[in-house]
Amino acid sequence: MITLASDFGSPYPAAMKGVIRRHTDAELIDVAHDLPRGDPRAAAFWLRFVLPEFPPAVHCAVIDPGVGTDRDALVVRAGSHVLVAPDNGLAMPPARALAREKEQDENIEAFVVDVGEPASETFHGRDVFAPTAARIRTALDDNPAKATPEAVSETLAAMDDLSPATDPVDLVLPDPSVERDDAGDPVAVDGEVLAIDRFGNVVTNVPGELIRGRDWVRINGELTPVAETFGAVDSGDRLVTVGSHGYVECDVNDGRGDGAFDLRPGESVRLVADNVSL
Repeated sequence: MITLASDFGSPYPAAMKGVIRRHTDAELIDVAHDLPRGDPRAAAFWLRFVLPEFPPAVHCAVIDPGVGTDRDALVVRAGSHVLVAPDNGLAMPPARALAREKEQDENIEAFVVDVGEPASETFHGRDVFAPTAARIRTALDDNPAKATPEAVSETLAAMDDLSPATDPVDLVLPDPSVERDDAGDPVAVDGEVLAIDRFGNVVTNVPGELIRGRDWVRINGELTPVAETFGAVDSGDRLVTVGSHGYVECDVNDGRGDGAFDLRPGESVRLVADNVSL
């Protein structure tokens, strides 16, 4: 299969699919085309969460604020998966998640695409990334051992329009700063908002285990209940919970957390343990 992800909305992804269909009849799956516009970091977070659910595939992801500049087009092998993306760091967090190995970096290879002259300097999704994904899918299908990391590596190395990337742009999602008491328990965490989903849920970079066992925490000074489900608080009430991605969210039951907590992507958030019980 080939998965497609972008910030393009509609109808641009249809043009990418048309290009791919001219080269391969691979199954096409849309991950999302409403990823945060021009924000490779937020897109990388969501792809890191979603792509590991797939069997080995070619993943074409285009969030490309540098389109038409001298940034490279990148192909990254992560285990048996392949990501095709602009060289702006977008591919690296999901690649590390897809590698699934203790020595992840040893199971990741990056290649630069020899682009040539694209038909448009503003739509490389159609003119560069989609045809590259199709060529890779076809080449992998021609390899009898296509599902193994070794076979994928061999296939990519043999492609004429790919060459090893010497210094691909990396993007590392930030870690929070944790203050602990004498017993080693977390008492305060300084984190950052990574993304906000379509429901207004504010996703932070704070791992969920840091609030486990707490009934309340203070979010930027505001006392807020910790709950496992939205229904644990009344409609319209704020809560802190752990999302399916494993990170702390600042949410509102039947409402928008971004407005209630006045938080935006990239802004800091401080969680302080509170001893009040529900």
